[in-house]
Amino acid sequence: MSKKLTVIPEQCSGCRICELVCAIKHFGVNNPKKAAIRVLTTYPHPVVRMPIVCSQCKVPACAQICPSDSLRWLDGIVQLDEENCTSCYKCVEACPFGAIYIHPDYDLPIKCDMCGGDPECVKKCPKGALRLIPEAALGESRRLNNVLSYTQMKEIEFYEKGEKKVIRYAEVGKEEL
Repeated sequence: MSKKLTVIPEQCSGCRICELVCAIKHFGVNNPKKAAIRVLTTYPHPVVRMPIVCSQCKVPACAQICPSDSLRWLDGIVQLDEENCTSCYKCVEACPFGAIYIHPDYDLPIKCDMCGGDPECVKKCPKGALRLIPEAALGESRRLNNVLSYTQMKEIEFYEKGEKKVIRYAEVGKEEL
């Protein structure tokens, strides 16, 4: 089953650890501007921290516009073929999420490759704002939140592997799917 890198912005503390681990993994440097993920912060009110990362679109606009066919699906990930890339940066302009970046020290666009399917940013995020979840589960926490708010429930109880668990309404979306 295909998995998707998902962002839960309300859990992001803005620590930017995800940027650092990405830059270190891919470039061996402690330079968040060389990361394929960026945490954008809005001020003054409300303060919102939103990690921006490639959505691995099923019909990627970046790949459709690439004149050298350097962006293509490989193993469920839109990957950059560095040998064929002409550095025209049309993919940067085409991405509807602004998730492909340019750095002056590097001739190629910087795009998330999901670390080959095991993203370091997910493993190192201290708040769990980044998750790798099955595509079929996308939106599940929001659906559950809507049902709970509609019914005025404060918590739900369930059993998992013989162990009783409780999810409080305010915590829905923080639990692993």
